[in-house]
Amino acid sequence: MAKKQKAGISPTAFEFLQKLGQHNNREWFNEHKGEFEEARQAMEVFAEALLQKMNEHDVLETPSGKNSLYRIYRDIRFSNDKTPYKTHWSGSFKRATKQRRGGYYFHIEHNNSFIGGGFWGPSADDLKLIRDDIAFDDTPVRKIITSKKFIKTFGELEGEQLKTAPKGFPNDHPAIDLLRYKQFLLRRRFSDEEVLSPGFLEEADKTFQAMRPFFDYMSEVLSSDGNGV
Repeated sequence: MAKKQKAGISPTAFEFLQKLGQHNNREWFNEHKGEFEEARQAMEVFAEALLQKMNEHDVLETPSGKNSLYRIYRDIRFSNDKTPYKTHWSGSFKRATKQRRGGYYFHIEHNNSFIGGGFWGPSADDLKLIRDDIAFDDTPVRKIITSKKFIKTFGELEGEQLKTAPKGFPNDHPAIDLLRYKQFLLRRRFSDEEVLSPGFLEEADKTFQAMRPFFDYMSEVLSSDGNGV
């Protein structure tokens, strides 16, 4: 009878990444394809367990943990880095319907693991809705990102920002610090020891849950017509 895999991050999956980082070439990868398949299967178990936990408190379109995982093969066509493989495992979960906005993401890498989420590439129309709402009243979003739980979990809001005020907004607007954002990202970093601990699955799920107040705010803004309708 096959031994059932645990739902946490497998040391096997983690160790494979470290080996791959030292031998990032097709010859080595092909010779160790079996190790890759075993490691990927372990990550599928983790992703599926995480998805099941998340389905208890959110509605997601992602059908399975396996479907959430990104390919390990890099697109090197337009990159100066020609190494063929990523040295991390990653995946994402998509929230269901246009009324639930924001995406969930996990990234497992030696000395660079994190649970993240947010709005990576908002459209021009979405950015306008967000900025108009913040410009009108930034109190709701500031209450969220300055809460004790938010700061303890994520530290601060992350994401690429404009160097100057966006078009249509004055440089001296009271909320200019928020209006400059082009991305709205939340990230909680984990040490290698934390990633490999028995409680990581639970902590990953808790981290995603901690994003909900911010997601709920954004969902309300982005599902309206700018006039609250």
